[in-house]
Amino acid sequence: MRETTQNFDACHVMDNGEILNPHRSDLPLHEAVLYGDRVLTAKLSKRLGCAIRHLPIRLRFRYNHSIEEAIERGIAKDPTLVLDGEIFLEGLVDAEEITRAFTNFLNQKRD
Repeated sequence: MRETTQNFDACHVMDNGEILNPHRSDLPLHEAVLYGDRVLTAKLSKRLGCAIRHLPIRLRFRYNHSIEEAIERGIAKDPTLVLDGEIFLEGLVDAEEITRAFTNFLNQKRD
């Protein structure tokens, strides 16, 4: 991927496969899969990028728009973020809640 200012400005709709904070190769890479319809997952990806870009985390974004696969995983809300294989956030949550959830996640990883 070409380096542009957009690559370092996380307040945009993340592309499928795009990595948030790619320059932080010192951090482990976490996998984020957004389940739901295209509009809501795009909104959540933008909100996620804006809310956590300042945190010490690297995140690869992927999208899954399959209703059948979401149901098989036990996903009930649209959109839903699955982080490293576990349901992490459900619904179109606000930025403060996203930041708080990821801060707690990172604090648990340190313990």
